[in-house]
Amino acid sequence: MVEIHEWDARDTVALLREPTADDHKYSRGVLGVRTGSQEYPGAAVLGVEAAWRTGLGMVRYLGPDRPADLALQRRPETVTAPGRVQAWLIGSGTDAATRPAAETARLSELLQGEVPVVVDAGALDLVPGASAPLVVTPHRSEHARLRGLLGLDDAEPTSLVERVASARETAAVARITVLLKGAETVVAAPDGWSTVVRAGTGWLATAGTGDVLGGILGAIVAARGAQHDLDAAALAPLAAAAAYVHGHAARSAGPGPITALDVAEAVPAVIATLLAGGDPAR
Repeated sequence: MVEIHEWDARDTVALLREPTADDHKYSRGVLGVRTGSQEYPGAAVLGVEAAWRTGLGMVRYLGPDRPADLALQRRPETVTAPGRVQAWLIGSGTDAATRPAAETARLSELLQGEVPVVVDAGALDLVPGASAPLVVTPHRSEHARLRGLLGLDDAEPTSLVERVASARETAAVARITVLLKGAETVVAAPDGWSTVVRAGTGWLATAGTGDVLGGILGAIVAARGAQHDLDAAALAPLAAAAAYVHGHAARSAGPGPITALDVAEAVPAVIATLLAGGDPAR
């Protein structure tokens, strides 16, 4: 029997940190971002926007020119020069089938490094064999494909218990944290720990919201990484916190239809509520 722990506001706020007078941009965390493509530049804009809205010291965007230009138009404080980072966000808005060889080589270097990496969408094919601390953010079919690459059963589970068991197995075999997106988001760590986040809304089923989740998660990991050493298991609670903030930002952006950018813009209020001791679910 799989025991299911439900993530809540108290779990989330314990992992958030309000900056102090002694902080500077590097102590608050720097996120490196290699997302977006000529075909899907908006993914980069949404991830960068969400990262800034979550609260960290700096975002370095190091992707293609067109997404970089658009990200700078939206968020001119974004840095496009290389430098130190405490976490990476890769894969959103990219396609492994059309990824240039040079980009594959660069991403592979990141995945063999020591800095934690949030891996989304078009970079999931590079996960097998990676040694960096990883958290992957697949939806159901992406998770099935990843499992196939790992030599695991790639059937798509339907019940919550089956999804938790599947995510746990993936995490254990690959030694990564898995954030399996869905109406009930499942997070599993390589040591067997898991939780379920029931914070979302059906209105999240729209283009770009996964890119926003990646930016929120990348920012939380970078901020935490500026103060603590992080291994793959330590990324699991951070992933759950990101899913909780993401879901409640979507709820507060409504009621009714929302866009991905609406969700990103609602993030600061959710985090402020949590830091003030409130519960956005109420």
